Amino acid sequence: MEDDIVARIEERISLWTFLPKENSKPMQVMHYGLEKAGQNYNFFNKSDLELSGSLMATVVLFLSDVTQGGQILFPESEPKNASWYDCSKSDNNLRPIKGNAILFFSLRLSASPDKSSLHARCPVLEGEMWSATKSFYARPTGGENISSSLYGDDDCVDEDDHCPTWAATGECQRNPVYMIGSPDYFGTCRKSCHAC
Repeated sequence: MEDDIVARIEERISLWTFLPKENSKPMQVMHYGLEKAGQNYNFFNKSDLELSGSLMATVVLFLSDVTQGGQILFPESEPKNASWYDCSKSDNNLRPIKGNAILFFSLRLSASPDKSSLHARCPVLEGEMWSATKSFYARPTGGENISSSLYGDDDCVDEDDHCPTWAATGECQRNPVYMIGSPDYFGTCRKSCHAC
């Protein structure tokens, strides 16, 4: 949906996270009413993390206060702190508060999945919860890259060992001439940027 307010919010999220908005999907607004105690609602588990492949980061914006429950937990986090993986021991610092946001990365700089990003949500026990989720990926979700037709496919290589890391952190979009190339310059990381 084209909306000026949403576009400005998404622009601010991109500036805050230093992640290119071209690598994101549209924001999803979620609403949760009262839920059963003693149940965690998984957002992401190990098999999802492996299947997502290119999911780089997630931003959750809290759009309402929650009186009790609704915390996001990270059961695989280090150090092991009970408040990060047990709803019954979760402290008030993790409670969703209107205007707060949380950012976590699903990929390490090496582009390997980060298991500590596995997360779940505690049930809403009192009140209701409104939140917005924004997902960022390692590659653009709908934009076009420089076509491989500019170059021969035999030369589809990375010229630097750091290319996979740079590509995973969004350099293909931030620095396309160096990473992908132009008609005047043969890109350094064409293979990692999937430009060939």
